[in-house]
Amino acid sequence: MALQSLVRLSLDQPTYAVCVMGTETVVDLQGCAPAECKFFEIDATPGVVFYINCRPTKKSPSGTYKWPLESEVEMIVRMKAPSSHLNDQKIRISYIGSKSSSDKALLYLTGVKISLDVDTCRKGKVKPTKGKIDKRNWTWGPSGQGAILLVNCDNDNPESSTVDAEQETVTNSKDLNDMSLMILSTQAPKNFFNQHKLILHISKFEMDKVRVFQAEQKKMPSEYKMILGPKKPSHTLTVLDSPQESIFYVEGLAFPDADFSGLISFTISLMDVSNLPSPEAPLFEDTVVFRVAPWIMTPNTQAPQEVYVSKVYDNKNFVESVTALAKKAKCKLTICLEEENQDDRWMQDEMEIGYTQAPHKLFPVVFDSPRNRGLKNFPIKRVLGPDFGYVTKIANKNLVGDLDSFGNLEVSPPVTVGEKEYPLGRILIGNSSYPSDQSQEMLKVLQDFLFAQKVQAPVRLFSDWLHIGHVDEFLSFVPAQDGKRFRLLLASPSACYKLFEEKQKEGHGDVKMFEGLWFPGIKNKTIKEILSDKTLQEHNQYAKSCIDWNREVLKRELGLTEQDIVDIPQLFHLEWNSKNELKAKALFPDMVNMLVLGKHLGIPKPFGPIINGQCCLEEKIRALLEPLGLECTFIDDFFQYHLKSGDVHCGTNVRRKPFPFKWWKMMP
Repeated sequence: MALQSLVRLSLDQPTYAVCVMGTETVVDLQGCAPAECKFFEIDATPGVVFYINCRPTKKSPSGTYKWPLESEVEMIVRMKAPSSHLNDQKIRISYIGSKSSSDKALLYLTGVKISLDVDTCRKGKVKPTKGKIDKRNWTWGPSGQGAILLVNCDNDNPESSTVDAEQETVTNSKDLNDMSLMILSTQAPKNFFNQHKLILHISKFEMDKVRVFQAEQKKMPSEYKMILGPKKPSHTLTVLDSPQESIFYVEGLAFPDADFSGLISFTISLMDVSNLPSPEAPLFEDTVVFRVAPWIMTPNTQAPQEVYVSKVYDNKNFVESVTALAKKAKCKLTICLEEENQDDRWMQDEMEIGYTQAPHKLFPVVFDSPRNRGLKNFPIKRVLGPDFGYVTKIANKNLVGDLDSFGNLEVSPPVTVGEKEYPLGRILIGNSSYPSDQSQEMLKVLQDFLFAQKVQAPVRLFSDWLHIGHVDEFLSFVPAQDGKRFRLLLASPSACYKLFEEKQKEGHGDVKMFEGLWFPGIKNKTIKEILSDKTLQEHNQYAKSCIDWNREVLKRELGLTEQDIVDIPQLFHLEWNSKNELKAKALFPDMVNMLVLGKHLGIPKPFGPIINGQCCLEEKIRALLEPLGLECTFIDDFFQYHLKSGDVHCGTNVRRKPFPFKWWKMMP
C-alpha cells in the first residue's frame, strides 16, 4: 500500500507540493471551496495521474468533465516520473457554481524519487521494493519478508585482537562482505536540494546496536566513514540532484538479548528547509527494518568439521586417541598447547561453537563461557579470526558457578512436538529443580541470551543433582540411519543393574570392575559386591529418579517416545561437595559423555567386568549403538579426566556443519 500525504489548496495563491514516486498525495478539495460551489473541474499536465472516488457528470462547455463537490469526494494524485524542473507539473481545480469566475485553485507539483532499499526479500541482493511488500515490517516463515543483519563479530584485521565491530574503521573488503547493504536511490530536478534535505536516522534506543558506514566519495581508495551508530542516531546526507545511488554498509554490534529484540529500523526523511529560520518540516519518510541474525547451536547429528582438545602434562595418550578418531572422521584437529591452556583440560566447558547466518553470508561463531579459567584466552586468541566470530557475556566472577560452564549447554536435533516444528532443534540447559540457598542455576545473563535468539527455544532440565551439574553427564544425542535420524542417549542405573544381574546369573558374579587399575577411595568390587551394596543401590535409586524426571521433560518438550531413547548402563555414587551437599558422580567413566563425530563415537572406556575376554559394558554399548550405523571407539580417560570429574566430551569440543535450513523460514 502506497504511503500518502495531504495537500490543502488555496484560492488566494498557488500551492506547491513535492510528490515522491510510488506514493499518493491526497488533495483536499473541500477546504477552500466557495460555500455555493456544487461542482468542480480538473485540468492536469501530462505527468500527473489523478483519481476521483465518484463518477463525473456530463462534460462542461469547455470539454472537461465535472464532478459533484460532495462531502465524501476525494482526489488522489501520483506522478508518472520524476520532474525535470521544479514545479513542472500542474493541476488546476475550477469550482463551478460560484458568483465569481475566478474561483480556481492551482497546485504545482515536483516529482522526486526517494527510495531506501534493503534485501527485503532475502535473496542476498538489494532490489527496489515493489508491489505489496511493506518494508517497515519484518515477518517470519517461508513467505516472510524483511532484511537480515549480521553481528560483525569476526576479525578480518590481522593487526587487531578484537572483533571487527569493536574496531573504529572498516578493515578491508572482507570486512565489508560481512555487512548488509542499504541503498538510497534519489532523483530530483536541479536546485531541489537547495531547499530540501535528506536525513538518515535511527532510534536512540537502537543506535548502540548497529553501525552504518558510507564511502567518502573523494578518496581513492575509498575510505569508509561511520555515519550512524553509538551516540550518533542521525546523519544529514549530501545528495546530488541527478539520478544517484548512495550505498551504505550496515553491521550489527549485538546479538538479540533480554533488552534487545533484534529488530532495527532505519528511516530516510525528506525535510523542507525553504522557510529558514523557521523549523524544518517533514515531507516524506521511507523506513526499512532489519533483524539481527541469531547465534545458532549445532547438535551432535550435524557433520563434524573441526575438533578441539587441550594438551596438558599427563594426557598424551588421550590426545593421541582423539587425534586418531578425528582422522578417521576426516576432521580438522586443533590442539591447544600447554603454554596456552595453563593446565586447563576442559575444552567443552570453555566454549560452545555455533554460527550466524544472513542470505549473503554465513560464518561460525564461538560463544565464550564466563568460567574464565586456564583456557579463557583460547576462544579469542586462537578461534576468533577471519570469518570466525566471537561472542561472550560479561558476568560478575563471584557469581559464576559450575552450571555456567558449557558442558551444561546442549542442543537437540530438529524435532516436531505435536504440530509445532523446531527445525533447528531446542537448546537444553541444566538448572536446579527449585531455588534454595544452596541450589545452582545457570546465570541469568546466559539464559536471557539463549532465550532471546528465539530459533532454538530452550528447555530447562534438572542437573544440579550432579556433583558438577552438567547436562552432558546424563544425556547425549547420536545420529541414526533410520527415519528418526537420531537417538537420545540417557545414563541408566537400571540398565546397568539389569546387565550385572544377567552376568551374575550366568556365573560371573566374582568378576571385578576396574581390573588392572588402582586408585584410592574405591575398591575393585566384583559384580556380586556391587549388586549387594545397599548404600550404592540407594544412591542409584536417587540418580534414577533424577534422570527419570528429565526423561519425561525431554519426551514432552522434544516430542520423543521411548523408542527414541537408548538407555546406556551407568552407575553413580554420592559424595559430599564443598557446600556440604550430597551430589552424584559417575562410579565408572560416564559413557554418555562421549565425542560424536558422525558415525564415529569416542566413548569413555568404562573398565567394566571382563567376561570371555571382553568388557561386558563395552559389549553392551556396541550391541545398542552399532545397529544404528555407529562405530564405537573406547578412549581411556580414567586418570586424566574421569578421576577429575569429567570424561571425553568434557575434554573436547567440535565445530559442526551448519543446518541447511534457513532460520528466517521458521515460525518461532
